[in-house]
Amino acid sequence: MRWSLELTPDIWTRAASPEEGVRRSIDLVRRAEALGFDSVWLSEDPDGWDAFAALAVLARETERIRLGTGVANPFLRHPNLIAASVSTLDWASGGRAFLGLGRGQAEWYAEAFAMEVGRPLERLRDTVDLLRQWWAPPHVATSEGEVVVRAWRRTFGPIARPPIHLAAAGPKTLALAGEVADGVRINELASMDYLAGAIATVKDAARTAGRDPEALRVFYHPSIVVVRDDRELEAALERKKATVALIHALPGMDRQLETPGLDVPAIMAEVRRAMRTEEILAAGGGFPEMRERGDLAAAKRTIPTALMTEVALVGTLDEVRRRVAELAGIGVTDLFFDLDRPHDPADLRALLDA
Repeated sequence: MRWSLELTPDIWTRAASPEEGVRRSIDLVRRAEALGFDSVWLSEDPDGWDAFAALAVLARETERIRLGTGVANPFLRHPNLIAASVSTLDWASGGRAFLGLGRGQAEWYAEAFAMEVGRPLERLRDTVDLLRQWWAPPHVATSEGEVVVRAWRRTFGPIARPPIHLAAAGPKTLALAGEVADGVRINELASMDYLAGAIATVKDAARTAGRDPEALRVFYHPSIVVVRDDRELEAALERKKATVALIHALPGMDRQLETPGLDVPAIMAEVRRAMRTEEILAAGGGFPEMRERGDLAAAKRTIPTALMTEVALVGTLDEVRRRVAELAGIGVTDLFFDLDRPHDPADLRALLDA
C-alpha cells in the first residue's frame, strides 16, 4: 500500500499568520516525505486557493514526494492552462508532478460563473486527450469536441509525461478513468460494496480499451482514525458526519455510501433538506453558503452512526490494519492519511509498515 497526504486551504487560513500557515504546510509535507508517503494532493475548489501556486512552494522544499492537484477541473482552467501549470510544476519539482483532474460541480460553473457547461464527461475526455498530445512530440494538439483547439503548438512542456488521475464517482466517469487515465481517485468515505463495484468498473473499462487494468492506480480517502475506546470511536464517527452532510449531499455523491440494510437515498434526502443543498446549488452557491445557510447539526442527526461505521475507517489499530488489508484485496493501491490530526506516532508507524 502506498500513502498520500491531502492539504486544503484551511491549513493556511486557520493559522495565526500567513507565515505560520505556509510553514505548517511545508512541515507536514516534509514529514510525509520522511515517513515514506508517495504523494501529496492539494484541493482546488472555486472558492479556494490556487493549488499550483501552493504546490510550487512545496516543490522547492521537498525532494522525493510526488505533487499534484486534488483535483483541478477543465472549466475554471482551460486545458491549455492545465498543460502549462502541470509542466511548470514538473520543472519546479524535478519531474515529480501529476495531475488530479475532475469535472467538479456543474451548477457552480453554469450559475455562478455563467459558463456553458455542455457535456462534462466529454470535456474531461477531451482534456486528457489534449494534454497527452501537448506532452508528446511534436507538442501540437487538436480537438473539435466539447473543447475546441485548432492545431495549437506548445513550446514548453513537462520533463516527462506526468500521470493523470481522474476523480470519479459515477459509472461513466469511472469507466472513462479506466479507458484513458493512469489512475482513479475515489472521494472521501465510501462503503466496501461501492468501492468493489467502482474498481471493477474501472478495470473492466481498461480491459475493453486494451489496457492493463493492474497498471492503474486506485486512490481512496477512507478517513482513517485509530481510537482506543468506544468514547473516542463515537466522537470520531460524529465528526465525520459533517463530510457526509457537505460532500455526499452533492448530486451523485451519495452513491458512495450505498450499504446493504440502510436506506441511503432516504437518509440523504433528509440531509439535503437540512442543508438546503438543492436550493443553494440552483442559485450557484458553494460550500460557504452551505455552511452558512444549511443546518449542519440537523443534518448530522439524520445520519445513522451505523452508516458511518460502514464508510469511515475508524477503529482500533488492529481493526484499521485489517480493513486496510481488505481495501488492498479489492484493488485499492493508495490510501490517504491525515497527518494534521492528532495521532499516536507508534500507531502510525505500525500502520505504514503493515
